[in-house]
Amino acid sequence: MALGGAAGGGGHVRGRRRARKRPLSEINVTPLVDVMLVLLIIFMISAPLLTTGVEVELPKTEASAVDTESQPVTVSIDRNGAIFVGESEVEWERLVLTVAEEGGEGARDNPVFVRGDGRAPYQAVARVMARLSAAGFTKLSLITDTAPTGEAAATGEG
Repeated sequence: MALGGAAGGGGHVRGRRRARKRPLSEINVTPLVDVMLVLLIIFMISAPLLTTGVEVELPKTEASAVDTESQPVTVSIDRNGAIFVGESEVEWERLVLTVAEEGGEGARDNPVFVRGDGRAPYQAVARVMARLSAAGFTKLSLITDTAPTGEAAATGEG
């Protein structure tokens, strides 16, 4: 058994120079990709929260969420009965025209979400839905805040 250094490769061999470590000229992109993915996730989560600009307190119900394939037009009614399409207030006479403009091509076949404040007069919400239905909008959805089963009844709401 030889305990020699030449065959083992662990010792210093005469005539060879030890390779020097040169500074790396490439950028390590792994941390950059990590940061970008985190930012992407943050924007994906926060973007839907920014779509509704009119502050309304939705009534609590036990209904399930609505699935939609296309971008809906949102009509909001605040507690005073004022009507908003998107974030801009509209007059009663211009409601149908503004919803049609916001919906784009084939607006009458696109979904329209009606968000009525829980303290808004029922008549105001019903009039908006009736007007849109009479104008030919077929996919009207009344948006409410979903509550766990029994919570609305326990708090005396709904």
